Amino acid sequence: MRMAIHPDLESLSRATAALFTGAAGQAIAKTGRFTVALSGGSTPRRTFELLAAAPYRDQVRWEQVHVFWGDERCVPPDDERSNERMARRLLLDHVPVPAAQIYPMRCAGNPAEAAARYDALLHRELGEPGVLDLVLLGLGENGHTASLFPATPVLAEQTRWAAEVYVAEQQMHRVTLTAPCINRAALVVFQVAGAAKAGVVRDVIRGPRDPQRLPAQLIQPPADRLHWLLDAAAGALVGAPAPQVSGSQDHR
Repeated sequence: MRMAIHPDLESLSRATAALFTGAAGQAIAKTGRFTVALSGGSTPRRTFELLAAAPYRDQVRWEQVHVFWGDERCVPPDDERSNERMARRLLLDHVPVPAAQIYPMRCAGNPAEAAARYDALLHRELGEPGVLDLVLLGLGENGHTASLFPATPVLAEQTRWAAEVYVAEQQMHRVTLTAPCINRAALVVFQVAGAAKAGVVRDVIRGPRDPQRLPAQLIQPPADRLHWLLDAAAGALVGAPAPQVSGSQDHR
């Protein structure tokens, strides 16, 4: 695991944008395309804005980018809670990714059927074994990441790449990439900001293993493929970080 603690959200967001552009360049040079799963929540908003503008926008060959999502709420795509809506408004509407290479999770109807469709889409677009070049993740105060929530059946999923989940406290269905799918990615990046997250960051990284309580602990790709990018407030309880991550590093 590589960890970098940045002074504030702006510097954290710039580091994430630089990592994105570096990973994109490496993947496109190697395979001719870049596959990325975007995250929701408030933390990546600034990263998306940065990627949509110079200089970061000009460092990515967007025509060769394929965009997936790590999870989605089962709401219409124009709903303010939609991860797709946020990503389109802040990033995808401003860069030339071909529409056919944007793969939203649409699950406002039957969540199980929607998850099955997304699972099939991932198999079709990624092939075997199903490796995304980059998965961006956030972290909830309850230890969830993507839509892997504490004590939900999806935590035990071993075969599907995408699955439905019902979050009782929110009275809402969601669709999510599963832990095995995320763990196969060439690069997995947690992006976490704010003092409210400091305790859960410490528990996930340093605490005893209890993934039913802290599902983010299920995300355990090989150590060199896992990055934690934190602002100073979120990283206050985890101790000294490793050297800061550079977007030019070889993540393969």
